[in-house]
Amino acid sequence: MDIQLYLQNYLSILIFIIISACLAFVLIIIPFIINKSNPDKEKLSTYECGFESFGNAKKKFDIRFYLVSILFIIFDLEIAFLFPWAVMLKEIGLIGFWSMIAFIITLTIGFVYEWKKGALEWE
Repeated sequence: MDIQLYLQNYLSILIFIIISACLAFVLIIIPFIINKSNPDKEKLSTYECGFESFGNAKKKFDIRFYLVSILFIIFDLEIAFLFPWAVMLKEIGLIGFWSMIAFIITLTIGFVYEWKKGALEWE
């Protein structure tokens, strides 16, 4: 009797999973059924920002691209974590304070690395 009650509690989850799977299957299959395939030269061509593609796609990126992305991560993470930390500073105590100081020091090391590599100097 206990196993029956246990299964009844999970019946709604099982029904949800079955309905979700059926809906996913239907939403994947319907476009293949009603699709009219009419490829032409333009549809099959490579599109890149409105102009014809040029060069090799496997070309290595300039290091400045990676440096800019690291800068974005540094400042984005700093804002995303610093604001909630500042709002809850009284409640988190000394452990929260020093863990955020360690986090800021880690980000500062990344910023100094960026600075030394010249990512802040634009040509």
